[in-house]
Amino acid sequence: MSISTRIESAIHDTRPSWNNPRILAVLLLVFVGGALAGALALKVRWTGAPRPSASVPWLESDKVLYLENLKRELDLTPEQSQKIEQVLDDLVMFYQNLQTQMDDLRAQGKKRILQVLTEEQKKKFEKRLDKFRSK
Repeated sequence: MSISTRIESAIHDTRPSWNNPRILAVLLLVFVGGALAGALALKVRWTGAPRPSASVPWLESDKVLYLENLKRELDLTPEQSQKIEQVLDDLVMFYQNLQTQMDDLRAQGKKRILQVLTEEQKKKFEKRLDKFRSK
């Protein structure tokens, strides 16, 4: 059987089978379409999300609630509670340090970009940043 005959018979094959190229093509299109839709949704979601500020007061208050929940649900000993509280304190401090570093990097990047732009471009750039921040 020649290749053209095989292709012709596969195209006209009406049996639902994984070997049917029509079914495989449809499945491939559905998969690729889903992947593209998911990627687009993530891009829209993450680029439109407001960025947290450098201060994280919610972490400190949430830490207390979280620790109380752990004590109750896991029946922690006082020693375990103390150690976990220290871990949470460390995480809050680590997060604050990372946030500060990210803010510094953003500021440095903005400064470097502004050095390249003309005065008119700087105004447009600032408007763009203000629009992004307001989202």
